Amino acid sequence: MSDEKIPPQQQPATPGEQPQATPRPDGLEGLEGLVGSEQLREMISALQSQLDKKAAELVSKHDQYVRAVAETENVRRRLEKEKEETARYAISKFTKDILTVGDNFQRAIAAVPQDAVAADPALKSLLDGVVLAERDYRGALERHGVRPIEPTGQTFDPHYHQAVMERDDPSVPSGTVIQVFQTGYLLDDRCLRPAMVVISRGGPKGARSEDTASGEPPAST
Repeated sequence: MSDEKIPPQQQPATPGEQPQATPRPDGLEGLEGLVGSEQLREMISALQSQLDKKAAELVSKHDQYVRAVAETENVRRRLEKEKEETARYAISKFTKDILTVGDNFQRAIAAVPQDAVAADPALKSLLDGVVLAERDYRGALERHGVRPIEPTGQTFDPHYHQAVMERDDPSVPSGTVIQVFQTGYLLDDRCLRPAMVVISRGGPKGARSEDTASGEPPAST
C-alpha cells in the first residue's frame, strides 16, 4: 500500500464527527453570530431603503438634467431666430424713409401729359430718364426683399390696406379695393407700409378672403 497521505480537506469524516458547515456565499455568515436574525433583517431593510432613496435622487437629477438641456436648446433656438429676424428686418426703418422717393417718381411720371411728351422730344427724353430711374429704384428694393402690394380687386384687409374713403359701386362686392392712392410695400412677409386705398360699398356683401382671414400677405406685383 502507498504511504501517501490524504489531504485534510479530502479525508472522510471520523465516525461521530459532525461535518463542517459550508460557508455562506453572501458573505454574511459571520454577522449571524454577532447579531440576531431580526437585527440582520433590519440592517438589510435600512440599506435597501437608502439604496431606494439614492435611486430616486438619481432619477430626479436625471430629469432635472434633461429639462435643463431642453431649456438651453430652446433658448439657443430662440436667440438664433431673433438674430435672423434682426438681420432680416434691419433695413426696415431705412426702407420706410426712402419709400417717399418712389412716391415722388410715380407722381412725376403721372403728372406728364402724353400729348405733351409726343410734342416735345426733350420732355420725352426727360420722362424716359425718370422712368428708368424709377425702374432701377424698384429693382434695388426687390433685391433687398421689398415688394409692392397690388390690392386692386382684392377684399379689403386691414393688415395690409388703409382705407382713406369709400365709394358707391354696386358692380363689385362691398369692401373690395377699387383704387389705390398710395402703393403699399412688404418687406419679405412683413407689411412695411399699408397701401392707401378706396373701397367699394353698395354692392353685394363680399366674403372675406382666405388671405384676409389668415393674415397671410397679399399678392404683390
